[in-house]
Amino acid sequence: MGTGNHTGRMAKKKNTKKGSKPTSESAVRSSSEQKPSRRQLDKLDREILALVNQRAELTVQRTPHEKAPHGGPLVEDSQALEAVVKNSPGPLAEDSVRAIFRELLSGCHGISSRHRIAYLGPEYTYSHLAAIEQFGQTATLVPVGTIASVFEEVERGHADFGLIPIENSTDGRVVDALECLAKSSVKICGEVPLRIRHCLLGVGTRSDIRRVLSKPQAISQCRNWLGKHLPNAVLTAVASTADAARQASKDAKTAAIASQQAGVNHSLSVLARNIEDDPNNMTRFAVIGAESGPRTGNDKTALVYEVDHQPGALADSMGIFKRQRLNMTWIESFPVTGQPGRYQFFIEFEGHADELRPRRALAALGKKTLRLTVLGSYARAKPIG
Repeated sequence: MGTGNHTGRMAKKKNTKKGSKPTSESAVRSSSEQKPSRRQLDKLDREILALVNQRAELTVQRTPHEKAPHGGPLVEDSQALEAVVKNSPGPLAEDSVRAIFRELLSGCHGISSRHRIAYLGPEYTYSHLAAIEQFGQTATLVPVGTIASVFEEVERGHADFGLIPIENSTDGRVVDALECLAKSSVKICGEVPLRIRHCLLGVGTRSDIRRVLSKPQAISQCRNWLGKHLPNAVLTAVASTADAARQASKDAKTAAIASQQAGVNHSLSVLARNIEDDPNNMTRFAVIGAESGPRTGNDKTALVYEVDHQPGALADSMGIFKRQRLNMTWIESFPVTGQPGRYQFFIEFEGHADELRPRRALAALGKKTLRLTVLGSYARAKPIG
């Protein structure tokens, strides 16, 4: 009896050991399958690289008749980018997918012809960030000192495109941009609605801050936050948010209101994020070039005109948009430079100037206005940032 029991216990123990081995191997195999090896990642990297270069070759090989008209690449790239972002299953965030493919498209175009883009500098201003969002960092981005200089670069052919701020959701119109649009021969061929996320940047701590620098518009957009959190700080306007960051890097008692990227560039710490009073704060930038953008089916058209200074003249012109069922998305009145008492009107409406109803509206406006200039048609863009 004793021997039999002992034998049974030994067999049971032996069977347990035999059964445990496959379980352990299965667990190891499962763990190995869940954790890709460096070799697997390297293989994927090589495959991605091959596909990226294949994409670039196809872009270059497109024959001239297949290429989009001037301004068309802006639309093509925007549509391709939105399609990729929309179809991404994750886990990469939309902003990450957008950034990766934006640079891919920019690099593909840069092989055959590297676009030259003029923007209101210096680097790491919001204009610079908007230019990167639209054209990628492979394009040659050229900072200039004034909005008028952006127009001049495009008019003289020194830049393929320009990028200018035209409207902010808090501060409204950008006067210099509207003045230049009214006088220039260039056309709006795209738009970049960029969400503005202001940061308080500095080299010290928030308790050290005695002075805050930034562009006047940025200070205005953060005035409530500053009054609540830094009520005793002196607010000083400077030429740009990037210049504010540069000056703040030299003084622990000075902070700047600027983008996080400007802080990284000048080795500043982020003392507070998203300090704009309006969480939906946005600046809309216009892309300007030699021609309008092509039709996409989701476009807007901008124009400027002047009417007789008499009762009902403006109302009559507005009635044209109603009769043609065109929805206006923006309207601004603006004095004619050097002509006291005379005003011009900037209008933006849904539709492309080549479409039937907009064509009818423009023809009717031409009969009721003293001066009419179509500033351009362009694809409607989604907010970014």
